[in-house]
Amino acid sequence: MEKLADKLFTVKYVEDTGHPHIEIANQDVCRDKCSGKYCNYFCPAGVYEWDEEQKITLVSFGNCVECGACAIGCPYDNILCQTPRGGFGVQFKNG
Repeated sequence: MEKLADKLFTVKYVEDTGHPHIEIANQDVCRDKCSGKYCNYFCPAGVYEWDEEQKITLVSFGNCVECGACAIGCPYDNILCQTPRGGFGVQFKNG
């Protein structure tokens, strides 16, 4: 059985420089209100990572598979997620 990590390796991401399609609206919410750091767990592609030293949520939007989990997963509606502009974002490959 093929692992999720193996399948994610086949996904290509075309970066829209200067126009990230995912952003944290307010890092204070992550730092002060969110004790569970839920985005670190609900995202199947590992886009979010809590940086304990900096006290911020890091966003690796290049890992995004555009599944929509972040649009519903944050209990504080603190993740701004929109569809990338045409020609940018995830490019799926069969194989």
